[in-house]
Amino acid sequence: MTAPLPPAPRGAWSWTGIADVIRLPFLPLAALLVLTGTALQSRVHAVSWGTAALAAAGLVAMHAAVNALNELSDYRTGIDLHTERTPFSGGSGALPAGRLSLRATWVVAAVSLTTAALVALVLLSRGGYPLLAVLVAGLALTLGYTPWGTRSGVGEVAAGLGLGTLPIIGSALVQGVPLAPGVWPVAAVACLMTFNLLLLNTFPDEAADRAGGRRTLLLLLGRARARRCYLAAVALAVGVLAGAIVAGRLPRGAVLALIPAAATLPAWRWAADDAAQPVPISALAGNVVWNLGTHLLLALALLLF
Repeated sequence: MTAPLPPAPRGAWSWTGIADVIRLPFLPLAALLVLTGTALQSRVHAVSWGTAALAAAGLVAMHAAVNALNELSDYRTGIDLHTERTPFSGGSGALPAGRLSLRATWVVAAVSLTTAALVALVLLSRGGYPLLAVLVAGLALTLGYTPWGTRSGVGEVAAGLGLGTLPIIGSALVQGVPLAPGVWPVAAVACLMTFNLLLLNTFPDEAADRAGGRRTLLLLLGRARARRCYLAAVALAVGVLAGAIVAGRLPRGAVLALIPAAATLPAWRWAADDAAQPVPISALAGNVVWNLGTHLLLALALLLF
């Protein structure tokens, strides 16, 4: 692989560069996860929406830190210089383009981590030891995702836990009351959806990830089996969500949250074709719509029905 380009000029930065390295358009997922977890608790307990807002700020900061650290790693390993970027995958390209220097990106990551840590300290007084366990696990996944998770074949699972399961459970625990019945199935659905969000996004980056030393699930399983894994996770996520509604763990109005699954149809059509075919942008976009739409509609259903 060609050696990475020299870093951007010392001290180079821009607001656009900062927005790029933290992957600003993808941060709403973190806030929606907290909204969903809080809405679950609100059905059986009185909740503090101020506490929920603080938790959302901390999780968004943690997500921003992961993204910035990942950008740094992809630049240093040269992945950033060879990936075929799409609006949904391949990194931002901010470092090779000189919109942000390496030092400035490190500062962004450090500030984001510090913010998340300070928020966590404030929230611990409400959630106690169970919340502490969730926060420690989240910190481990944040710091270990890029150097370990993406190079050991568990990056997609780590993402599902760190930006799916743990936020749902943590945002429920932070209210300082027992977990609502629907927390566990929704945490499982969130894990599967985020797992799939990352899995599908690795397809356009396959060659660059292989050359850069990554071990993604796609590289371990091959394109055909990875595509089947994606479809199985979609089906399981929809099945668990529907099962929770039928079992009474979620209100009947939560059936609205099943509607965004239709956005995965382009991915289903792609998966039925030749495994060598590239992922269409419509499939990548639909995957994002499925994730965001499901959490938003589920939260609204929990609050309104």
